[in-house]
Amino acid sequence: MSFSYYKRVGGSKGLGLNLSSSGVSTSYRTKYGSVGPRGFSIRTGIPGLSFRSGFGSGKNRGTTALIILGVLAAGFIIYYSVVVIYNFLLFAWWGMVEFRKLILRNYYAWKVKKETA
Repeated sequence: MSFSYYKRVGGSKGLGLNLSSSGVSTSYRTKYGSVGPRGFSIRTGIPGLSFRSGFGSGKNRGTTALIILGVLAAGFIIYYSVVVIYNFLLFAWWGMVEFRKLILRNYYAWKVKKETA
């Protein structure tokens, strides 16, 4: 058994800097687990127990990590794009309804003014 040193300096939104005796690296943590340059871990919900795995060995390690991070980034981009488009459509619908109300209000005011004249 040997001694080891590990310190995490937290950043914003789960991104952090890891300091250890083997060097410096970055990782991204969520409530489900973490992803770093050497692999990923998934939290099980049981204190002290998690599943850890690497991205592969040799030349494929970086490629697998990039694919996983690319899929995650694409998922976030698609999700937020759908949210933005949905909110834009709600805003456009609200604008059309308010414009219709304005037109009708002006029409009825003009009609009453014409009848009284």
